[in-house]
Amino acid sequence: MRTWIDGRLLEDPRGPALPVTDHGFTVGDGVFEAVKIVDGVPFALSRHLRRLATSAEGLGLPPVDEQEVRRGVAEVLAGEPLPLGRLRITYTGGDAPLGSGRGDGAPTLVVVAAPMDANPPSTQVVTVPWPRNERGALAGLKTTSYAENVIALAHARRRGATEAIFANLAGHLCEGTGSNVFYVVDGELRTPTLASGCLAGVTRALVLEWSGGREVDEPIEVVEEASEVFLVSTTRDVQAVSRWNGRELVAPGPVTQEVARVWREREAQDVDP
Repeated sequence: MRTWIDGRLLEDPRGPALPVTDHGFTVGDGVFEAVKIVDGVPFALSRHLRRLATSAEGLGLPPVDEQEVRRGVAEVLAGEPLPLGRLRITYTGGDAPLGSGRGDGAPTLVVVAAPMDANPPSTQVVTVPWPRNERGALAGLKTTSYAENVIALAHARRRGATEAIFANLAGHLCEGTGSNVFYVVDGELRTPTLASGCLAGVTRALVLEWSGGREVDEPIEVVEEASEVFLVSTTRDVQAVSRWNGRELVAPGPVTQEVARVWREREAQDVDP
């Protein structure tokens, strides 16, 4: 694992790096991106950096220096090439007094690259009892405040699943802890709109561009009518769902297979679509 922080590579990535008063550490005041590395190259990096800037603005952080981020990415990837890996870019409020109020120090920028195992072609999910707040201050932002996701994912894993699915306050299907959800009803591919409070996933956007699909907000119970369901994310790509709660699903179904085929084809054609 190679780690770059505020302009320098760390000799020991697990050694001291941040002050204990960094606002990202003390109160989760930060944003981040996870980027897939394929054959040593980050996929869709420009889209991820645009979303990082949007999340930082939404959180009220100073503007992200894109060129500095790209420099950090280049330096962590300059070592031994990763056939398949994960790039994590984290941007926090920096050194600050203890408590919610920010300090006047510079933000902290961290870039880390590490190997990643490929996900299996299908998985299982469960619905969790806690709703996403589509009206909250953090709705749609990719922040480091992930405690809610940690609890939900632990709930799912205790039930033999790898992802937890949220409804929102309106009772509509929203998203997973780290994925967007697509489903097929009467042959039509659908996914929740961004107004549901779900994250504007990079993989979600590319699937809609490359394979189509209708954005619609519906009660989460609609999945009981779905003939196919799949998850999309940076690390999952297009992953079929074989079981949702106690309901078995065809995985992958024909629509999922076609979306996955198009994904593989288009991903190979352009590393930064």
